[in-house]
Amino acid sequence: MNNQRAQEIADSPTMVDVTYNGTPIYIQHVDEKNETARIYPLDNPENEQSVPLSSLVERSQRLEMGDINMKCPSIK
Repeated sequence: MNNQRAQEIADSPTMVDVTYNGTPIYIQHVDEKNETARIYPLDNPENEQSVPLSSLVERSQRLEMGDINMKCPSIK
């Protein structure tokens, strides 16, 4: 995740589906200089930690096989 998107999510009043190592998290603060974020797991708010922004994944950015619908074009 890039600095700008992480900051947008941190500033947003709505929850955005972001994960760290597959765990849903909340972004508390973004340190743009160090490219890190202060986060905590949604199910464990006491477990705060600083992690690299590159390790955060926004749900809409993940591509899963269930999201793919491929069709071959008709040959005429």
